Amino acid sequence: MFVIVTYDITDDKRLNKVRKILKKYLYWSQLSTFEGEISEGKLAQCMSEVNDVLNRKEDSVYVYEVKNPKNIKKKVLGIEKSYMDNFL
Repeated sequence: MFVIVTYDITDDKRLNKVRKILKKYLYWSQLSTFEGEISEGKLAQCMSEVNDVLNRKEDSVYVYEVKNPKNIKKKVLGIEKSYMDNFL
């Protein structure tokens, strides 16, 4: 399935940990957004790791699941960012 994960993490230390976890599973497309194809099992594993880092009273993570990615159309206004380009 295709997923879009957005987050709002209040602490920089937790933010970096969550970002590092998400990078293992998905593509970083915006500052607080990851997206990509992932199995349900891998998504559950990813979210379990993220959940261990979160402070549920201060942070939030939204997961949008798209069962059929053909139903999604992505339009980018301005420069399309790809944070993967920053890594060798």
